[in-house]
Amino acid sequence: MTNIGILGAGRVGANLAGKLSAAGHHVTLGGRSPEDTGARAAPRIAFADQRTTARTADIVINATPGDSSLDRLTDLRTELSGKILIDVSNATRDAHDRLPGDLCYPGSSLAEKLQAALPDTHVVKTLNTMLFMVMTAPETLATPPTVYVSGDDENAKKTVTGLLGDLGWQPAWIEDLGDISTARATEAMILVVPHVLRRHGFEPFAVSLAR
Repeated sequence: MTNIGILGAGRVGANLAGKLSAAGHHVTLGGRSPEDTGARAAPRIAFADQRTTARTADIVINATPGDSSLDRLTDLRTELSGKILIDVSNATRDAHDRLPGDLCYPGSSLAEKLQAALPDTHVVKTLNTMLFMVMTAPETLATPPTVYVSGDDENAKKTVTGLLGDLGWQPAWIEDLGDISTARATEAMILVVPHVLRRHGFEPFAVSLAR
């Protein structure tokens, strides 16, 4: 059992919390205020503010909005020191219909910015190339999906790969791309998402590698 803290109490964070809790991990879901978490009571999941969540967890998942994640997490530098930070967010500016638009960090990535701002934290990018429901139920897609992993620390990536297994990802579906700079490629994949959603609606899919 691992103590996992999830920053962000929206549908992404809540979805991950439920599956990881069911897998036997101790999960704390962190909102920006008590009001963000208190109304989301669920069995076996603790609730706290984001600073407490980051401080008390062994592994932290960033499920906050990507366009504000850098500022929020930089403020938690002390609490995140020495820990694995799993970044599942994409930093984009909303288009006119509130779907993802332009990248906030063209030529770079949120994950790289986080690693630079948090040098004592092991940032691992993953789960950012799919709709949120696929993160915890990849087996429901008709075609085997791919989840990509980027990070500088090999041990951190191995730990994250184990957690991906707890979420239902088979080893053959996990693609380690290399160091944290490779996250700029997977974060750029978000650019295809709004076009798919506009044509097909909010149906589960992942941007996957076919062999």
